[in-house]
Amino acid sequence: MPENLTTLSQSSLQDYQDCPRRFELRYLQRLAYPAIETEPALENEKHQQEGEYFHRLAQQHLIGIPAEQVGRLANTENLQRWWGNFQDFRSLGDFGSLYPEITLSAPLGKFRLVAKYDLIAIEKDRAVIFDWKTYRKRPKNEWIHVRWQTRVYRALLAKAGAHLNSGSPFTPEQIEMVYWFAEFPAEPAKFPYKADQFKRDWDALTKIAEEISHAATSAGSTSLTMNFPKTDEVSKCSYCPYRSYCNRGVRAGDAADAELETEAEELFDVNFEQIGEIGF
Repeated sequence: MPENLTTLSQSSLQDYQDCPRRFELRYLQRLAYPAIETEPALENEKHQQEGEYFHRLAQQHLIGIPAEQVGRLANTENLQRWWGNFQDFRSLGDFGSLYPEITLSAPLGKFRLVAKYDLIAIEKDRAVIFDWKTYRKRPKNEWIHVRWQTRVYRALLAKAGAHLNSGSPFTPEQIEMVYWFAEFPAEPAKFPYKADQFKRDWDALTKIAEEISHAATSAGSTSLTMNFPKTDEVSKCSYCPYRSYCNRGVRAGDAADAELETEAEELFDVNFEQIGEIGF
C-alpha cells in the first residue's frame, strides 16, 4: 500500500467511481492540475472562493458569534444573498446541540474513512447532518441520493458518532441528512436513513476500499492504466483537470454544470486523537 494513501473520503471515493485514472493521478501520483476545470475560469474560481467563505461565515455564527457581526463580512453580492437566506433558515433552533465543522473517522479495511461535516445537530436521540451547498443549479434529489457524500456521511455517523449520543451509537433510523442550498433556500433535500441502507452502504464502502487497496498494491507489478483505467464516460472529461494526460480534449466544461462534478477534495489536517472515531 502506498504510504501517501492512508485515508479515503467521499471526494476520493467519488473520483474513483467516476474515473479510476483520475483517482490515481490525484491521490497516488498527486499531480498538479495541468488544465482548468471550467469555463469561464476566473468566474468559477470566484464562485468557489465565495462558497468556501460562506461556509466559514456559517461556522462562525454556529459557534456563537452574533449574526450581525458575521454578516458584516458578507462583502459580495452572492455572499449577502446567501447570508440573508441562511438567516431565514430557522430549523436549526429545533436542535439542542450543534456540532459545526466536526470530523469523524472510522477504519475501513486498510484505510481510514474520514468526513468533515458542515454541521451535525442533535436533539435527544435524533441526529441531523446538514450540508451547505452554493450550487448555481439545484440538482435532482435522485442524483444527490446516490452520490458518495450522502452514503458516506450517514454511514460514518452511524459507525463513529456514539460520543455524540452519550456513548451509544446512533441507529440508522435516528439519522437524517439535509442538503441546504443557499441559492434555493426553500428547496432543501432531505434523506432519512434505514438499517438496510446502512448495511448496503457499508458493504459497498468495504468493497470499494478493497478494490482500491488491491489496485494500489499491485500497481508496481502491472500497468497503472490497467489498475486505474480511464472512464468510458467521455462527457466527464470536460470537467477533469487531468484530461490532457488522457488526450480527452482541451476545452473545459461550462461552470454551472461543472460544479456538480468537480467539488474540491476536503483538506484534512487530521489529529486522530482529537476527532470522533472508533479504533482499529
